[in-house]
Amino acid sequence: MRGLAAAARTAAALLLAATTAGCLGSGDTGAADGPHRVDPSPPVSTLTPIPLPPQQPPSGRVSAEIRQSSRDVALGRAQVWVHNDTARALRPKAVVFRDARLPVPLRGDRLRPIPSQSERGFPLLLPDRPVCGDHPGRVSPALRVLLPGGRRAVPVQDATDVIGRFAAARCLELALAEVVRVSWSERVVADRAGEGGTGTLVLRVRPTGRSGPPARLVSVSGTPLFTPVGSDVWRTRARLTGPDAVRRLELPVRPARCDAHAFLEAGGATAFRLRLRVGGQPGQLLLRMPPDGADAAIAFAQEACGLAG
Repeated sequence: MRGLAAAARTAAALLLAATTAGCLGSGDTGAADGPHRVDPSPPVSTLTPIPLPPQQPPSGRVSAEIRQSSRDVALGRAQVWVHNDTARALRPKAVVFRDARLPVPLRGDRLRPIPSQSERGFPLLLPDRPVCGDHPGRVSPALRVLLPGGRRAVPVQDATDVIGRFAAARCLELALAEVVRVSWSERVVADRAGEGGTGTLVLRVRPTGRSGPPARLVSVSGTPLFTPVGSDVWRTRARLTGPDAVRRLELPVRPARCDAHAFLEAGGATAFRLRLRVGGQPGQLLLRMPPDGADAAIAFAQEACGLAG
């Protein structure tokens, strides 16, 4: 019996020693009054690098594309972007764009070198009067780039029909101006002061007294900052010419949004799009408010949003 008791005590001592050794890991001070410390695991990277495709060698081609941003529209211009996919930089001395819908060639502004395998945009100031009507034998847009070694013909694309849309809108505007002048009032009247008010935009219609095609205003669209009351657009269907033509249209309006971004980023906040039919032809006209009217409209929106003062 004494042998069995001794063996049991020996086994218990060995078990205690093994347990203590297991608890004291590497880096453990073994202090009885200190917390057990565990070394943090090294971070595991979860980002897998994606190899970039190798750059293709230059094709030797030079191409161009007509583009137009909202800022370009406001400045009355387009831009021709020239892509240089050659092994050398191009240093144009002139960039000349031709289109049958434009009365004269347009010369690009802000000339600067085009590095190899990159592109540069050159502004084109659009004319006040495009060529209106049919264009028999229309010639495709063409671009000529004058380089130090001579001229170079460059194929040009107009995927979004920048020139066509400009010509159509401007020709419609000129046809309308023959018979009637449409403009925004400089005042915006609110039904009450303070937050939640409704304003009224006034569209003025003044006949020129000259004969011309019949004109009708189909609808007026809102802007990023202003929206019609009770509808998505103002559907007017108003006659602008003839004995029963309107002379004044009142359009109830409220702010479309009241966050700061609506006021800071809405560059076209007071430019309203009018859908018209002039001489039976449909079209659109972007009609901007005059500076005084734009100030009054934005002041109303701030008041109605509770942001005034």
